[in-house]
This record gives sequence, structure tokens and C-alpha cells, in this order.
Amino acid sequence: MSTIAETGSRRQTRSSMRVDGWRWAGRIFLLLMLLYTAVPMIWMLITSIKSGFAATQFPPQWWPDEPTLASYRKLLDPQNSVGQDFLRFFWNSLFVSTATTILSVIVAVPAAYAFSRFTFPGRNFLFFAVLLRNMFPAVIFLVPLFILMRAIGLVNTHGSLILTYLTFGLPLAIWLLKGFYDNIPVQLEQAARIDGATRFQAFIMIVMPLSTPGIIATAIYSFIGAWNEYIYAYTFLSKNDQLTLPVGIQRFFSENTTDFPGLMAASFMMSVPVVVLFLVLQRYFVRALTEGAVKH
Repeated sequence: MSTIAETGSRRQTRSSMRVDGWRWAGRIFLLLMLLYTAVPMIWMLITSIKSGFAATQFPPQWWPDEPTLASYRKLLDPQNSVGQDFLRFFWNSLFVSTATTILSVIVAVPAAYAFSRFTFPGRNFLFFAVLLRNMFPAVIFLVPLFILMRAIGLVNTHGSLILTYLTFGLPLAIWLLKGFYDNIPVQLEQAARIDGATRFQAFIMIVMPLSTPGIIATAIYSFIGAWNEYIYAYTFLSKNDQLTLPVGIQRFFSENTTDFPGLMAASFMMSVPVVVLFLVLQRYFVRALTEGAVKH
């Protein structure tokens, strides 16, 4: 009996060692991924508080001898041309991203609910056809969409970007929300309808509160996609007062020199809203991804 017990103990020890080994390997991998994502942000922040000479010094100066916030003051000062342009680009991006997010949620919520709850001819074909656009790179649609926007008079307007981002963001938004609605028991709506509620009232009072994490995840996805987009903004907009941040920050490049501290400060400030939004709402985002991906 003692021999059997010792053998079982050794096997358990070896199994525990293998589990600990994989656990430590996972921790090391996560640490490397954290460094991979955090180091560029840290270097961008350090460069933004350098002087123009220190930013181009070689070998690089890892920490400036005289840190300065001059680049941030210049960007946030509406009295100079750089500050005026940056603040205008910032508000343009905020407007386009917010409008795209609101419209994406308004369209995706009923569309995903219809795919989840109703049966109609061509339902499966239409649902997978919604995702067909995501099989192709965005640049393929650049020329056709530009011709379309020019034909309807939306070139050099934010409406062209909002419609384009809405087209690109809706497929995944609908897919994400449908998976979330599939995990909400139909019996809850049926009970509400037995109590006298209409289907719309049951949707508003029962389904909508339960699907809040999915809606928030959809909003985050739509906002980030619109906030960071460059190709279509660069193609559709040419007027300086209409440019968004991804296009506007290229103004820090010039033919003879580049304002690297100003460029890094603008890039860092551009990333702040997205990082803050994700940090505040990340628990809803993770919950929506897990609940929408697992069929109960």
C-alpha cells in the first residue's frame, strides 16, 4: 500500500510541476506582451517631453536632462496656429467617432436582435453576407466609395467618413451582438409578454438591460475603429478645417525637418481617449466577448 501511495504521490508531484511550468510560461509570455505594447507608449511619452535637439540625438538619450512640456503647451494653446489646428482636428475626430458609434449602436441592436430571434427566408445567407465585406482589405473599396461620395456630394464632409465607418463597423457589431442575444433566454421575453407587454416593450425592458455589456463592447469597437482610421480620411478630406487627427498629425512632418517632440505629444494625446475609454469599460468588453462566444 505504501508503494502505491508513493507512486501516486510522485505522479501528482510531476503533474503539479508540469502545471506550474505552463503557468510560469504563460506569465512570462504575458510579461513579454506587456513590454511589447507598453515600451512604445513609454518611449513616445519620453520623446514628447524632450527638446527638438535631444529627440534627434544619437545615440538616443533615454531620459532628457531637461524635461519640458513645451510641446503639450503648444498643442493645447488656441492662440497659436499649431494649437488651433490640433484642437480642430481633435474635435473633428471626436465628432466623427461619436456619430459613428451612435449610429452603429442604433442600427446594430435591432439588426442583431432580428437575426437572433426571427426566422425569415434567406436569414442565414443574409447573416453571413453581412460579414462578406470583412473578407477584403479596406483599400479595395477606396476608389468605388470615393466615386460614390463624390456623386452624392459628400466629399470633403464628415458625412462621407461617418457613412464609410458605419459600413465597415456594422458587420462585426451585428455579429457580436447576435451572439450576445443568443445567450439571453427567450423565456424571459415570453414571461413579459404573458404579463401583457408587447414585443417591443419586452425588448426594451428585458433584453436591453441584459445586453448592456454587448452594446458597450460594440460602442467601444466602433469608436476605436473610427478614431484610428487614416486611409479614407486622407482620401475623402482635403480641407484643413475638416481633417481628423490621424491625417492632421502628419502636419508635423515638413520637407526639411520633423518636429518629433510635437509629433510624439500629438500621438500620445491622440491615444489617451481610447486608452481611458477601454480602461473604464474593459469589464463590459471582456464580458461581452466571452458571453457572445459561448453558447449556453
